Amino acid sequence: MTAMADKRCTADDVVARLESGMTIGIGGWGARRKPMSIVRAILRSDLTDLTVASFGGPDVGMLCAAGKVTKVVFAFVSLDTIPLEPHFRAARQSGAVAAEEYDEGQFLLALQAAAWRVPFLPTRVGLGSDVGAHNPRLATVTSPFPGPGGLPAEELIAVPALELDAALVHYNVGDARGNAAFTGPDQYFDDLMLEAAPTGGRFVSVERIVPTAELRASAGCDHRLRINRMMVDGVVEAPNGAHPTSCDPDYGTDEAAIAAYAATAKSAEAWDSYRQEWLTLPDETAYQSKLRATREGRS
Repeated sequence: MTAMADKRCTADDVVARLESGMTIGIGGWGARRKPMSIVRAILRSDLTDLTVASFGGPDVGMLCAAGKVTKVVFAFVSLDTIPLEPHFRAARQSGAVAAEEYDEGQFLLALQAAAWRVPFLPTRVGLGSDVGAHNPRLATVTSPFPGPGGLPAEELIAVPALELDAALVHYNVGDARGNAAFTGPDQYFDDLMLEAAPTGGRFVSVERIVPTAELRASAGCDHRLRINRMMVDGVVEAPNGAHPTSCDPDYGTDEAAIAAYAATAKSAEAWDSYRQEWLTLPDETAYQSKLRATREGRS
């Protein structure tokens, strides 16, 4: 019997498999369960000219502020308690990044189309709104079938597939083979992110890696086992790896850290000071050590 592949790697290993110019999907939702340990590794790297697709939070803002991004594909970019991510806002208003905007439902369908390997999916979402005026990639199509009762064929919005070169997500628990489960309230759309990316570009970080035999018990119930090994090329064990975003039920959002980060959008000097202090550390271990020391100093 052939042994199953051990897919464990580090965040820096993941970044070594990425290339400048890629379109990268980042999972999570706003300031919730973001793969921030991998984002920090990207910030330490020389990657640039990225297109980032996300239900965005500080992942998008930090990458924009660091000059890593030329385009953002998004439904929103928010810090939750701060409705509009300030670094993304600054980049968008200055024209530093291009934007491809979708309704939340359209963004979901764009990922689903890519996961199914179809060029688009039709929807009523967005009909009668101005979303098409801000996104020229959205088109309309006429249904090939008549409406009910002989009504005319319906005109629908065609949402194009959101094709990714790589996808990065964060879950609560996983095994060395790449199976993973969330244990909080929502899977978000992380499974679709992975399915929308090609083989070789699908990565999940987890709070803890457990033996496969213990994964179901760790998940709590089967419906939380949303990621299977066939969807994953690398798994990173990253305790507290979503910080400063939440990873319920393991920990909540670090609102003090979020507020301190958001305040750095006020000036280039403030951002540079924050970046030098927190984002140029040699690796994730150094980041977590500094975070612990800072917390101990506050207590």
